[in-house]
Amino acid sequence: MTQTLDPVTPQPTSLLRTAGLPYFLIAFMARLPFAMMVVGVLTVVVSARGSVSLGGLTSAAVGAGTACFGALSGAAADRFGQRRVLLVLAAANAAMLVAFAFVTYSDASDLAVLAVGFGIGATAPQVAPLSRSRLVTLITDRIPPTRRAKTLSSTMAYESAADETVFVIGPFVVGLLASALAPWAPLVGAAVLTVMFVGAFALHPSGRLVSATRGPSGAAPSPVRDLFRARLLVVVIGIFGVGTFFGTMLTSLTSFMADRGVSEQAGLLYGIMGIGSAGFALGVAALPTTFSLRARWATFSAILLTGTLLLLLVDDVPGMIGALALLGIGIGPTLVTQYSFGADRSPAGRTATVMTMLGSGVIVGQSLGSAITGEIAERAGTSAALLLPAVAATIVAGAGAVNWFLTGTHSRAERPASTPS
Repeated sequence: MTQTLDPVTPQPTSLLRTAGLPYFLIAFMARLPFAMMVVGVLTVVVSARGSVSLGGLTSAAVGAGTACFGALSGAAADRFGQRRVLLVLAAANAAMLVAFAFVTYSDASDLAVLAVGFGIGATAPQVAPLSRSRLVTLITDRIPPTRRAKTLSSTMAYESAADETVFVIGPFVVGLLASALAPWAPLVGAAVLTVMFVGAFALHPSGRLVSATRGPSGAAPSPVRDLFRARLLVVVIGIFGVGTFFGTMLTSLTSFMADRGVSEQAGLLYGIMGIGSAGFALGVAALPTTFSLRARWATFSAILLTGTLLLLLVDDVPGMIGALALLGIGIGPTLVTQYSFGADRSPAGRTATVMTMLGSGVIVGQSLGSAITGEIAERAGTSAALLLPAVAATIVAGAGAVNWFLTGTHSRAERPASTPS
């Protein structure tokens, strides 16, 4: 895909003015259905079929669909343009979400439920990595060189915070709609949001921009083997651990609330974690420069691990709320830091690919965690299921420890907000 906009001489302006406030609002809302998918599927299946195990397996099927086709949709956007690909995916994904509600409440087999769940993941629009590609291109083309590095840094921080925020808001919205209307309402709501906001994101003028930046002076992208270097793979593993935490935490929380006869309120309680998570994620930019990225990963993942250990002592709803509040402090900054490392370590011309890998890592981890936790909750009970968030947090902290030694003291990744390479 080639640049279709006329060349513009960089002028002293901000990215907000260049892209326009509507772009950021649309791009934020367009991410929300993606964050609602796994939770919405889990909620509907548990309510309609009465099986936490099947709910977890279906969530895993959603993740499998994303894992198989997420990167391919990004490649298709590079080849055919974001607009055409996103419009097709928006229509297909909305149809899959509505179909899933019908199939789950029908007499269809569990296999049919799993198949449609896979279709939801396979057609999920990859808004986040495509948004990063657009903004990087805008900065490169429209922002003066003297301000480019700083603008890139703040943009990566914002994009990471936006991703993290919607992944916390999504379950809250699911819980709200499921409690106020019906368990199927979140999927219908996600379908409506997909058509409206993913469609608007596709049709925004920035959709004509190159979706993946090339190397310096228009050089060809770095070879694929550069995507498999240890310094980048450790970030993928770490963010997979975060996704696994999301899945294990939500599913064990669903089982916890199901024991009390209010499984549909799990999303609302889960939203408690979002208060600290969103606030601390957005506040990462205010942390001192002496607090390096590798130190942030180590520190906040330790807080996350501590919070998961407190879950083992919880026996009532107030106690669960306290543990979720502490978990929120750890999870937000950890995810923002991992995305910053991912942007910093992206090979030339592969930023969209790396961001798609990281986004898929979250959803695959979330789905796999939901599947395993659902099975354990059904077979061994809620107490056993509440052990699994600690396992996920251990993966995150372990990857952070490995990253500490892989990150040199003078690495660009040591900067609190890093720019794509």
